[in-house]
Amino acid sequence: MLNKKCAKKVLEEMIALFPNAEPELNFKNRYQLLVAVLLSAQTTDIAVNKVTPALFEAYPNPASLAKASPEELMPYLQTIGLYRNKAKYLHLCANQLMERHQGEIPSNRKDLEALAGVGRKTTNVVLSVGFGIPAFAVDTHIHRICLHHKIVDPGASVRQVENRVMEVVDKDQWIQAHQSLILFGRRICHPRNPECHNYPQLFTCQEEE
Repeated sequence: MLNKKCAKKVLEEMIALFPNAEPELNFKNRYQLLVAVLLSAQTTDIAVNKVTPALFEAYPNPASLAKASPEELMPYLQTIGLYRNKAKYLHLCANQLMERHQGEIPSNRKDLEALAGVGRKTTNVVLSVGFGIPAFAVDTHIHRICLHHKIVDPGASVRQVENRVMEVVDKDQWIQAHQSLILFGRRICHPRNPECHNYPQLFTCQEEE
């Protein structure tokens, strides 16, 4: 594993490759963001973006979504993975938003993680992207590249990756780091045949702890 100084340099070089990266999920408000991120588990952002326009048109807010049954939601979601479970989670989550938060998206970790289908990653995305609250979400791309570039020890968990990145990257960079590292993982550090070797700046600091 790289020492803190080198890990920080490598991560900052990745961020510099995509300094203006933005979310690739389409959304117009915090409700849509929450729904889109919840739906994105184990599927692609492209697939989610194909189903959300019709879903949001039919159910533009938590109140309308809460009134729909999971069975009514399933046809909107059937082209994405785990759509039956996701329909159940959306229905339950919308009802919880209405009952606990008057239909508003909560801005704190405890209340977000208490919602059906909302885990730590979704919470971190909603906090950072939706509210501008410093948080760092780890997806499969970020987990993979942090292992590949020795930011963390081999076999490190998602939570260990999150903690490590927040330790070495300045807090005011956490939100941008999430977006930039995702693009780095999608466009350069691919699961197969990564092209990281084309970017020598990623390898100028290789001191290991």
